[in-house]
Amino acid sequence: MVGMKKRLGVALLGTGFVGRVHLEAIRRLGYVDVRGLCVSSPVRAAKAAAEFGIEKVVADYRTLLDDPSVDAVDICTPNALHLPMASDALASGKHVMCEKPLATSAEDARTLVSLAREKNRRNCTCYNLRYYPLVQQMRRMREDGELGETLIVQGTYSQDWLLYDTDWNWRIESRANGPSRAMADIGSHWCDLAEHVTGQRITALCADVHTFHKIRKRPKESIETFAGKTLRPEDYIEEPIDTEDFGAVVFRMGERARGSFTASQVSAGRKNRLSVEIYGTKGSVAWDGERPNELWIGSRNMPNQILVKDPSLLKERARPFAELPGGHAEGYGDTFKQVFERFYASIEDPGGDFEYPQFTDGLRQLTLVESVLASSAAHAWVEVPC
Repeated sequence: MVGMKKRLGVALLGTGFVGRVHLEAIRRLGYVDVRGLCVSSPVRAAKAAAEFGIEKVVADYRTLLDDPSVDAVDICTPNALHLPMASDALASGKHVMCEKPLATSAEDARTLVSLAREKNRRNCTCYNLRYYPLVQQMRRMREDGELGETLIVQGTYSQDWLLYDTDWNWRIESRANGPSRAMADIGSHWCDLAEHVTGQRITALCADVHTFHKIRKRPKESIETFAGKTLRPEDYIEEPIDTEDFGAVVFRMGERARGSFTASQVSAGRKNRLSVEIYGTKGSVAWDGERPNELWIGSRNMPNQILVKDPSLLKERARPFAELPGGHAEGYGDTFKQVFERFYASIEDPGGDFEYPQFTDGLRQLTLVESVLASSAAHAWVEVPC
């Protein structure tokens, strides 16, 4: 934020896809230095050091926790490592930024919430998709009463990167990812965004999750994502799968609203479509993450509108989330910068009003994920714990 002078240090754990996104966003802040990286493979460590221009690259993250120049730890590793890494970081007095899901169970997330409170450390679960400028515009329109009372909330988070049985990633394996894949990985993003925009919570739900590929072909050698279709039959090992490819949820929200959404990683042609539609008694809004700089605004008695992102046209409380002028697109990477700005500013000003998703939000989404799994297993409606 404006006026920040002191330089902060961060240790980044994990340099896969999202780790690289975090690194770029951190460097854009201008006052946060990456003091070290944790990379599990020695070969990858040497490559990362050269690629990112960072001298300190270690295999054991605890080495970085002993560094007094490290103020915060940023965790971008497979989900099963979030609990031990975040716990150790908090115990060592570091502030913690953690990718979602916060843990592999609500119980473990609850442990992290308690520990962060006990240690009085800043904590963030990286539900960054809240921070697209037009998502914030939807929220402010709802707060200002322009939509009226929320009646219906619906949408999807659809991808196609695991469509084939030869597609493979660590997220497929429950021992690294946790018991839920599509719902925890992307469905939780949808729920967080829907609750954030509407200001209401999902109170009960009925869900069905399904694994289309009950057997997948795991490459014998580590390969780049999407490259599996180039391999020969002898290059694979068949593996049973225990995480879902798809989930569908019908839910009640607040006292009166109703809704539904799907989460899919096997929807051909959908690269990363997070869409949410909110229908109120006065008006409606709809936003699609594959067209993030456009907002559909619907009305019963007037022509519908398409609002193209332009800070000068946004509501005052949505405007700070757009940094580029109208006609200049802002996208996925920018949302991380918005979260990080608020998180790191809160380290230097603990009493300030810096809005970002915390560990309590990570716990909330894991509670919803576990409710989805319980509902699907029981073929019944379940109440979502508060």
